[in-house]
Amino acid sequence: MSGFAVLKTIRCRNHPEREAVARCPDCGHDFCRECVTEHGGRMLCAGCLGKTRKKFFYQRTIFKLSVKTALFIVGLATAWLFFYLIGSILAEIPDEYHGSGLDGWSVSDD
Repeated sequence: MSGFAVLKTIRCRNHPEREAVARCPDCGHDFCRECVTEHGGRMLCAGCLGKTRKKFFYQRTIFKLSVKTALFIVGLATAWLFFYLIGSILAEIPDEYHGSGLDGWSVSDD
């Protein structure tokens, strides 16, 4: 049997009435033109493409979560530093600057 005759007898896994044109490198099954798509230079079936996308989505989600957590921590540290410095500056202001303090307040009958 020649190579062409062997190819003609191979059928699509999803559509038995159609000839297979490609074999998915991940699962090893044969598929027709409608059942495969090119992804990353390879012809993948829909099932393997979905697994690849889920893996990529999961890795991307972990990266996004890590970045958001890092940004939150940096923002929290920045806010703490800002309020600490403002408090330090205010604590350094001498009491005389404000007058004699609360004890010196009086109510006038103007």
